[in-house]
Amino acid sequence: MMTIGITGGVGAGKSQILSYIEERYNSKVIRADEVAHLLEEPGHECYDRIVALLGSDVLQEDGAIDKKKMAAVIFNDKEKLSGINAIIHPEVKKYIIEQIQTEKKAEVIDFLFIEAALLIEEHYDEIVDEMWYIHTDIEIRSKRLAQSRQYSAERIANIMRGQLSEEEFRKHCSVVIINNGDLEETYKQINYIMGERV
Repeated sequence: MMTIGITGGVGAGKSQILSYIEERYNSKVIRADEVAHLLEEPGHECYDRIVALLGSDVLQEDGAIDKKKMAAVIFNDKEKLSGINAIIHPEVKKYIIEQIQTEKKAEVIDFLFIEAALLIEEHYDEIVDEMWYIHTDIEIRSKRLAQSRQYSAERIANIMRGQLSEEEFRKHCSVVIINNGDLEETYKQINYIMGERV
């Protein structure tokens, strides 16, 4: 089984590409965001630590963490944001390492893809066989975010500023997929790359 980390800026189309791969290849995708949401549920260690850090004001009536309330609290508080990241990211990575071991033992799939926004920053290169970067021009990503998520120009600019540079992505990833809007072209690249690894 080959383990591949996949990353790219927000709005690069990672989800669409991963859906295509999942449908056509004997593979499984672990999305770090989904793992984080799971670990933030009541009964998990992250949950108790988040509530201890942010207080019970971020909880819904059923006791679950209200993601919007949490985002509002940490959005303008760098210290709390760092605290949340320090709680969640190591636990997410630990969970993913366990999943990699489980899938290797099971010997069912050929490829395990790990999708994480902070793939490079969190040193996932230490646990995967390859790192892939999905490149999409900033103008196209901005347009996608404005249309699909109704983000304002200011919010998009803030998000882009907080992300790694093109050079940084390319420096850490051995495979670059260009996804500027022509999906057939993108899928051709994926089929070629996957064909070399099957």
